[in-house]
Amino acid sequence: MRFLAALATATGMALGQGMEFIKANYTKHEFEIPMRDGVKLYTTVFTPKDTSRTYPILMNRTPYSLRPYGVDQYRDSLGPHTGFAKSGYIFVYQDVRGRWASEGKYEHVRPHKPSKAAREFDESTDTYDTLDWLVKNIPGNNGRAGMWGISYPGFYAAMGAIDSHPSLKASSPQAPVADWFIGDDFHHNGAFFLAHAFNFLVRADKPRPEPSKEDGPPFDHKTPDGYQFFLRIGPLANANERFLKNNFPFWNDMMRHANYDEFWQARNIRPHLKAVRPAILTVGGWYDAEDLFGALKVYEAIGKQSPGADNRLVMGPWYHGQWGGNSNAGESLGNVHFNSKTSDYYREKIELPFFEHYLKGKGDLDLPAASMFETGRNQWRKHDAWPPRLARDRTLYFRAEGKLAWDPPAEDAAFDEYVSDPAKPVPTVDYTAIGMTREYMTDDQRFATSRPDVLTYQTEALKEDVTLAGPLNAVLHVSVTGTDADFVVKLVDVFPDNHPDNKPNPREVKMGGYQALVRGEPFRGRFRRSFTAPVPFNPGQTDKIEFELPDVYHTFRRDHRIMVQVQSSWFPLVDRNPQKFVDIYTAREQDFQRATHRVYRQRPAASALRVKILPGL
Repeated sequence: MRFLAALATATGMALGQGMEFIKANYTKHEFEIPMRDGVKLYTTVFTPKDTSRTYPILMNRTPYSLRPYGVDQYRDSLGPHTGFAKSGYIFVYQDVRGRWASEGKYEHVRPHKPSKAAREFDESTDTYDTLDWLVKNIPGNNGRAGMWGISYPGFYAAMGAIDSHPSLKASSPQAPVADWFIGDDFHHNGAFFLAHAFNFLVRADKPRPEPSKEDGPPFDHKTPDGYQFFLRIGPLANANERFLKNNFPFWNDMMRHANYDEFWQARNIRPHLKAVRPAILTVGGWYDAEDLFGALKVYEAIGKQSPGADNRLVMGPWYHGQWGGNSNAGESLGNVHFNSKTSDYYREKIELPFFEHYLKGKGDLDLPAASMFETGRNQWRKHDAWPPRLARDRTLYFRAEGKLAWDPPAEDAAFDEYVSDPAKPVPTVDYTAIGMTREYMTDDQRFATSRPDVLTYQTEALKEDVTLAGPLNAVLHVSVTGTDADFVVKLVDVFPDNHPDNKPNPREVKMGGYQALVRGEPFRGRFRRSFTAPVPFNPGQTDKIEFELPDVYHTFRRDHRIMVQVQSSWFPLVDRNPQKFVDIYTAREQDFQRATHRVYRQRPAASALRVKILPGL
């Protein structure tokens, strides 16, 4: 989870905001606000100098520090983007419990307690107590409050909407953490996102026994090559011995909880999103490498468990947090371009009007239930539900000779196979990077297509546009010669051979035949029966794996091809599976073994990708 950089002063001034603008129009205050158990949370408040009217409170709670500290030290940006400071709000930033200058003990994705005694707390009560203090003690507030936050602060914005304070009228969880084992950040379907977890925690999980306003030095990998760095670590247990030295508590927690046990289940926020009262605007990015799952699932959970809630979803063509701040217009990601300033559209047409309506009573809010950017055709769409009600289920079947077709196979005995070698895992990208890149979500997959340990299936060139809208479901019929295995399924858009190159094109990337990743997701095979009770494979025996890939809203244009790839490693994005049924977090070097994997494409065991097709728009 990246801590988003603030707006550069020069850019901010051009848009009517910057440090000098804030100093001229806002007064900074710092408070230590008491919680119900006596712990005090460090909070900064920026109040407008114009006292001729009242203002709503707009709060961001963060584990990433509310720096700069000191009443004379000003931020160069307030609120989600420049339009908010110009419009006028009381801006509140708070170090969450146990982080930086706040007292108490920090706990990652602190579990929610549905029933609490008088002095018991969670993130919902800390939000409640903070808002209660603010509306009673900050002059000039209009009694209405809102919350927003991206990534981890998005988690706090979602938690604040549970059992919310009466003043909280609107909350916008943006790329919120929802479930760290099933689909956000550190695990996807039980598969461990090694590079991201390691690189995040060496920055964000440093012990802070006392409140502190300072950070330590960054971790030095001593190489720019993440593939080699993580491969040289060897088994996961070596990471602690060689680098972490048991100084990073949450890493140790993860190593002790390899399955979806009570530890992880308690950190799943979805069951608690009930009877939500504030208006909700959940925001996410189709190419968010960190919390795509969280945005989709928070919206879904509120819709199911709070049917009367004012519940809206926005999904744009963005990497993690690309829509936030002021400086990134959201016109492209990597080599894929979107032909418009998508972030600017969201900020001006959706985000600011949402808060202006609910916190100031301004205007009729003309926002649908789902404001969704359709990639491929590159345009915003409005829907009264997500997935769209008109979307119809279809199935793409794996066929002989690498073909992908809407018709099921007729063969009685057919399969494709490959050797998966943990010593030579399939790379995530074909360039040098130290960790999980933003761009891998749209990167060219031609390097993977050429590998013998990647199965590739594709349609003929399409004769008309095909729009997929909603979740994808992989159905794999497999056999393995080991006792455990991962399977990665990727949906890819293959551009025509004559597709023009981007302009400008400093890296001289050839877009003819480009294989753009649309969605990719791993599944740890031991969890095919249950995430709580893993089971080994029986070597040579056919077995079935079904799992959901996060939603897409993508149009494969005429003359493009739809491609599906299947592989069993994706390194260092996903840690290596030994392919032997052992506790992977304590596995030894000798546990890692080569294995042959078969993917069957025969009746009745027809491997396929189930999709939702949206009729012509």
